[in-house]
Amino acid sequence: MAAPSSRTQRVRVRRKRLAFGAVAAMMSTALVACGGGSDSTVLTWYINPDAGGQDAVADKCSTDEYTIETQVLPQDASQQRIQLARRLAAEDTGIDLMSIDPPYTAEFANAGYLAPIPQDLATKLEEQSFDGATEAATWDGELVAAPFWSNTQVLWYRKSFVDKIGMDMDQPVTWEQIIDAAAENGGEVAVQANKYEGYSVWINALISGAGGNIVENAEEGVDATINLDSEAAQEAARVIEMLAGSEAAPADLSVSNEGTAGATFGSDQGSFMVNWTYIFFNYDETAPEVAEDIGYTRYPRTVEGEESRPPYGGIGLGVSAYSNNVDAAMEAVECLTSPESQGINAELTGNMPASPAGYDYPAIQEAYPADLLELFQQSVDDAAPRSVTPYWSDISSGILSTWHSPAGVDEDTPQQSATFVENVLQGEALL
Repeated sequence: MAAPSSRTQRVRVRRKRLAFGAVAAMMSTALVACGGGSDSTVLTWYINPDAGGQDAVADKCSTDEYTIETQVLPQDASQQRIQLARRLAAEDTGIDLMSIDPPYTAEFANAGYLAPIPQDLATKLEEQSFDGATEAATWDGELVAAPFWSNTQVLWYRKSFVDKIGMDMDQPVTWEQIIDAAAENGGEVAVQANKYEGYSVWINALISGAGGNIVENAEEGVDATINLDSEAAQEAARVIEMLAGSEAAPADLSVSNEGTAGATFGSDQGSFMVNWTYIFFNYDETAPEVAEDIGYTRYPRTVEGEESRPPYGGIGLGVSAYSNNVDAAMEAVECLTSPESQGINAELTGNMPASPAGYDYPAIQEAYPADLLELFQQSVDDAAPRSVTPYWSDISSGILSTWHSPAGVDEDTPQQSATFVENVLQGEALL
């Protein structure tokens, strides 16, 4: 019998830790249920769905003075925003802490929904976090959310596929190159192109990778400059049109999301995929042969000769301005976003830390190859966050209305999109 691969050994270690964490969490829950801490304050944290990382750090950061309890938000990021916004607009005191997707941070802060972060805590958070994480959590010159985890996308590829065609993945690759390689050799390129926020993420990364940005002068609100009718946007449309019209396009391209992209990549046609960091362990249980065949490199370039700008995702923690326990919640935030807590969350969920120190967490160092951790960090450093504006929800919806489906994207799409989004912001068009 052959010795287990280094990846298999890492996976076994990770599984043991996950099992131990689950048992510990159940024991902790049982102890709380049996009494103890009944006189302490309860801080309610609204979290996005995950594999138990937020519950684990909530348990870790609970004290004799307060217990942190979690409530799970919907799976879809837009629905998370809607649920939180409705309750905050009603000044609901039932929310103390919340996990906020970066595109909606400015909206919540601008509306006055977030309690100000004390300066000493803000300074500590800024000093420990990646620059991109701080940028995504800042509005009007102030840090308004605490960076918790910072996700990014890389280009995942099947080693057997690129070996078969002799493609050098040690050199930067463009979208055109991977689309052509897949189309000419029976492969498919997996992306996120359903009519949802993941498609806006792809479009934003393509535009940023061509040297552009979607919004300028975000502080001008509805009068901000919308740069969708630009040379960079034309390059983004060219890539989408190229994939949609090629043999490399999956049959489900127009409804593809992170999960379906993972399925395409794991199929016989799997060749290339852009997806988030957690995908590295996605096939360990269901398709170990695929897990052993995964390669990785930097996100593809939109144009030859210009560095790519990988997508930025993640979660920041906000404290509700309407909480009856703001001081305690701020104290909890400091613990929840510590590098150790970020490491625990990353180990359980695959969502990487928002701080370089979080990557030093031993279990992460043991579970992931060193070059992959380096790629994740470099990609976060060079990532392109979606524009920090209170109107991102409207802007994103306007983009989706004009760029979906991918099969309909052409050279006229950027100009049509720019006009429509501007009209939406000025109240002259409805989404």
